[in-house]
Amino acid sequence: MFPSDRDIASAFAPQNPLGQPKQPQTPEAAGVKRRELFPAWNVVEDTKNKANAIAKEATREIDAASQKAQAKAGKIEPWTPKYYAACTFGGILACGITHTAVTPLDLIKCRRQVDPLLYKSNAEAFRKIRGAEGLRGVFTGWGPTFFGYSAQGAFKYGGYEYFKKFYSDLVGVENAARWKTSLYLAASASAEIIADVALCPFESVKVRMQTTIPPDIRSTFTGISGIVSKEGVSGLYKGLYPLWGRQIPYTMMKFASFETIVEMIYNALPGQKSDYNKGAQTGVAFTGGYLAGILCAAISHPADVMVSKLNANRKPGEAFGAATSRIYKDIGFRGLWNGLPVRIVMVGTLTGLQWMIYDSFKIFMGLPTTGGGPPAEKK
Repeated sequence: MFPSDRDIASAFAPQNPLGQPKQPQTPEAAGVKRRELFPAWNVVEDTKNKANAIAKEATREIDAASQKAQAKAGKIEPWTPKYYAACTFGGILACGITHTAVTPLDLIKCRRQVDPLLYKSNAEAFRKIRGAEGLRGVFTGWGPTFFGYSAQGAFKYGGYEYFKKFYSDLVGVENAARWKTSLYLAASASAEIIADVALCPFESVKVRMQTTIPPDIRSTFTGISGIVSKEGVSGLYKGLYPLWGRQIPYTMMKFASFETIVEMIYNALPGQKSDYNKGAQTGVAFTGGYLAGILCAAISHPADVMVSKLNANRKPGEAFGAATSRIYKDIGFRGLWNGLPVRIVMVGTLTGLQWMIYDSFKIFMGLPTTGGGPPAEKK
């Protein structure tokens, strides 16, 4: 009388009018490529993975090169001639490369310092120089910049490491720890006095090359020989006093504030400096260097303006004091701050990159980075 369970199941089951029930087919089974919901995300992820792979390979190659360099140089003990030589070479890389890279900014700064009415803005200056002198004109002065600041960097960084140790030994360990900021200031000032003697001839050529339109000096060493033939060797050093006036306060601020800022950063972070890897330590070096560079630009800018003015406008045989007074009467106190915004950008970036390059080279050679306390003792 009643249908069986099998008949009920058969009656209510989904039916295909052509025969057996047909199971739904997946796109993959049908040979249709499944469309990704968010293809852009997959592209970004793929790019990220490739970048990580390239970074890992680059890190591996750098580590291998570092090990070879350390094996060739041998163990470098701190405060030895080999250590100072490594720091000197690191200073060449830090200053020579970075100053040459920002030559276009330096060119605009110098021209605006000498003639504030020449360009209305930095952008206009770049367009006018590019239009009138071509791309080569934008890098006017790169030669003396490279040679001069490479020489300066060698004596600045190598000398700083030497004088820091020298003065520490002179006052003793306890006093060195107590007066560490004074020690940083004294060491950096001592190093800069020597470094500027090496820089000054090239700086003289650079400023004349950049502030003469069109430039009447075409290369570094012909410029040096031309100045010597007309004015004698003293012509190369007529900007030394204002250069000292600019660079010594700059370098004192650069090294002392860097050491202090880096120490503050590590004190604010959890753990000790030795707990952080190489990348983190160089990141701290760049941050500390950039902040120190802003302070450097502000404190040394009036002297920087005077250096540009003296090299461009000092009359033959005119005494330093007379030339300085005459220029100051022409430009006034306000004129001493011409070009400050562009110099803050330039010097901040420059100083940050210098410390990053310098500390990266120290890491490359197996040496501890600068600032933030002594390295952890090996057990």
